[in-house]
Amino acid sequence: MMIMDEELWIGYVGHITTEVLSSIQMLLFKNALFKRVFSWLGMNAAVRAVVRMGIYVGAKVYFIREGYQGMVDGGEENIKEASWESVSSMLQMGGTVIGSARCKEFRSHEGRLKAAHNLVQRGITNLCVIGGDGSLTGANLFREEWSGLLEELVQQGLIDEDAVQKYSALHIVGMVGSIDNDFCGTDMTIGTDSALHRIIEVVDAIMTTAQSHQRTFVLEVMGRHCGYLALVSALACGADWVLIPEMPPEDGWEEKMCQKLSATRSRGSRLNIIIVAEGAIDRHGKAITGSVVKDLVVRCLGFDTRVTILGHVQRGGTPSAFDRILASRMGVEAVIALLETTANTPACVVSLCGNQAVRLPLMECVQMTQEVQKAMDEKKFEEAVKLRGRYSDITNHCILVMVCLLFPFSLQSNFNIAVLNVGAPAAGMNAAVRSAVRVGISEGHKMFAVNDGFEGFYKGQIKEIKWADVGGWTGQGGSLLGTKRLLYQHHLITKTPGSGSALQAYLGLMELLEARGKYDEFCVPMVMVPATVSNNVPGSDLSIGADTALNAITDTCDRIKQSASGTKRRVFIIETMGGYCGYLASVGGLAAGADAAYIYEEPFDIRDLQSNVEHLTEKMKGAIQRGLVLRNENSNENYTTDFIYQLYSEEGRGVFDCRKNVLGHMQQGGAPSPFDRNFGTKISAKAMLWLTKKMNETFRQGRVFANTEDTCCLLGMRRRALVFQPVVQLKDETDFVHRIPKEQWWLKLRPLMKILAKYKTSYDVSDSGQLEHVVRNIRPKESDASGAM
Repeated sequence: MMIMDEELWIGYVGHITTEVLSSIQMLLFKNALFKRVFSWLGMNAAVRAVVRMGIYVGAKVYFIREGYQGMVDGGEENIKEASWESVSSMLQMGGTVIGSARCKEFRSHEGRLKAAHNLVQRGITNLCVIGGDGSLTGANLFREEWSGLLEELVQQGLIDEDAVQKYSALHIVGMVGSIDNDFCGTDMTIGTDSALHRIIEVVDAIMTTAQSHQRTFVLEVMGRHCGYLALVSALACGADWVLIPEMPPEDGWEEKMCQKLSATRSRGSRLNIIIVAEGAIDRHGKAITGSVVKDLVVRCLGFDTRVTILGHVQRGGTPSAFDRILASRMGVEAVIALLETTANTPACVVSLCGNQAVRLPLMECVQMTQEVQKAMDEKKFEEAVKLRGRYSDITNHCILVMVCLLFPFSLQSNFNIAVLNVGAPAAGMNAAVRSAVRVGISEGHKMFAVNDGFEGFYKGQIKEIKWADVGGWTGQGGSLLGTKRLLYQHHLITKTPGSGSALQAYLGLMELLEARGKYDEFCVPMVMVPATVSNNVPGSDLSIGADTALNAITDTCDRIKQSASGTKRRVFIIETMGGYCGYLASVGGLAAGADAAYIYEEPFDIRDLQSNVEHLTEKMKGAIQRGLVLRNENSNENYTTDFIYQLYSEEGRGVFDCRKNVLGHMQQGGAPSPFDRNFGTKISAKAMLWLTKKMNETFRQGRVFANTEDTCCLLGMRRRALVFQPVVQLKDETDFVHRIPKEQWWLKLRPLMKILAKYKTSYDVSDSGQLEHVVRNIRPKESDASGAM
């Protein structure tokens, strides 16, 4: 992941009058300048967010179909006003519904002159551009030429001087769509996560065939200039070798790769997986294709080898939950950025920085991206990797080498380390265990596995675990070590029903820390890695398993909504897991396009329920005829899922009917998502290196003795970094009664869901976070908004 520096700015709306808002006209288009144009998964979510946020603030929003070609050609068919209903049911669709096409004409001055004329005719001077670095560069060139283009139009008699004064400046805001994740300035581009999902789905399917026939599979994935997809997918599936453009292998790589493949087979593995980016090259600039690798393996090892070129499969299918949320957040922020622009405001691009949507200078990001390519062209590969950003490919690559590619080292540390899973299963746990075991062995430690969590620990269900024992674990769901909802308390085992797995580990770690005063055996370094679908761990923004659960919720909601495609006016009430934490309901609701999400953190009463019913009733009278309401399982003791279902059924009688679904444990099952596989792998690797360091620091007189607070930590993700935090310091951040953190970053996303669901309520009091100030200042009066609805 690529992260920009701290001082990058985040813009908020100031005092903007509703008169100004109602006069703003925006254009939403997908463009095709200076590069080939494709569709990126998640783009429709961005389109939906821009349209609805624009209409929400009283603006007119236009589609331009077929990219720049539509802007050059003009006409009612190509430049068409969008409505709220026109972007309904778009979240689950891949590609882009407004079309995309290459346009050679727009590359010329004459083509841009035609485009400018078509925009001025409609009074459009604000553009939201979704594309890659070439597309965004083209938009910026159009912006720089704008005043000159208007002067030419005056000279040709196509517009008058008043139009030049009225439309004197063109404002643009960009959003990056690229499955390669090759744009500098953002942690993730729209479409990347969905592409990873497609790759991992194929790899998982291929692995069963490879194991059955003892085959070697070479997968060629996209990435002409950027190896992100190849590198991350290799990490996620436990590949034996990976080849990417930014890191050409050293001379003699062929022999090393064959040695690795042969050694893997000799240790009992029945398959080998090799991931190759389409742009992979050697140190001399010679292309390394899937066919080249296959021929090498067959010639040197005689293995039965197959090549699979994924191609445009990676660009298709349903967008992942992450891409829908990312695109929605970027779309809303893009509209706010347009509202704030002045004649002197430079073009900006909306990016993801940690868990915040930020605005960065467009051309600085573009230039940095071009510098990366320039460095690669000049074979300055190390410089190219550094230019990718602080969380560059090199970080992922080092972990990949440590966990997957190297043989177990012959180091001997004389340290023993045990790994155990605590609480309910979470997808990605097995990837985390595999990473911990292999990194530990690489560090020279003897690794032990504890079965059935604290109960197994108490009963002595502990055995040594070897390198080969964890082969193929990355794609396995559940917990292969076994886990139970039990908590260790001074040698006593107590049942803790309803608590998340990571919270039990957190509480158990605190008990073990307290027991150090009584038992010296507990004076050893201890670290916890958060793993729970509820994402309710204090000290970490994200937990292993939460992303997989979100995708399960989103996929199920898509299917449920699709089941009503032949039914008019139906509302679905869906209950999610999470205990008292509303993360799954809130973020899942945003990804699925829910109308409401009831959670414990945001108290609600019968008046709120009635207001939501009335809101849905009003919507159902229009073109939108399906509704979706999510409820977190412990959101309210009295307003149960059954109660809400019965209330909606009764109050909506004659307008819509209702159905209810309790998703249950399907949210905990299934194969882990690419994010959870990689997150589990990376965070466990970092935890093992920390343990090694602490054991060496506390080794005295033939034994480890660690009795300080900083030797009992939780490793969590805090915005942009993995941070070790003593568990005792997290007490003040924890609501122990409800087992949730006192402050949760994702609550900032709730206003987005309400805005995109067409609510007109104020967020002055109940909502917090980045959008609180924005919505308070830009929410239109009823009279201002009514004409744009």
